[in-house]
Amino acid sequence: MLKVIKYVVEQFADKKDEIEYVVEEKEATIEVTVLLADEDMGKVIGKQGKIAKALRTIVKAATPRDAKKYVIEIKEKA
Repeated sequence: MLKVIKYVVEQFADKKDEIEYVVEEKEATIEVTVLLADEDMGKVIGKQGKIAKALRTIVKAATPRDAKKYVIEIKEKA
């Protein structure tokens, strides 16, 4: 599933080499935090968050029913 997330994020980001993915596995969820450069935040999130919402929908649809749920956060790199 991480490949799907990486593919979608990299289609919109300009600074692909600065993207970091932090994956934390918990009891019932897998949290994926995408750290982006400041310039790429708006491009990846999209107007009114439409791209981010679509990314979450794709991941939710591709996840099997009995598998852990994915939680995706998009943050600016510090």
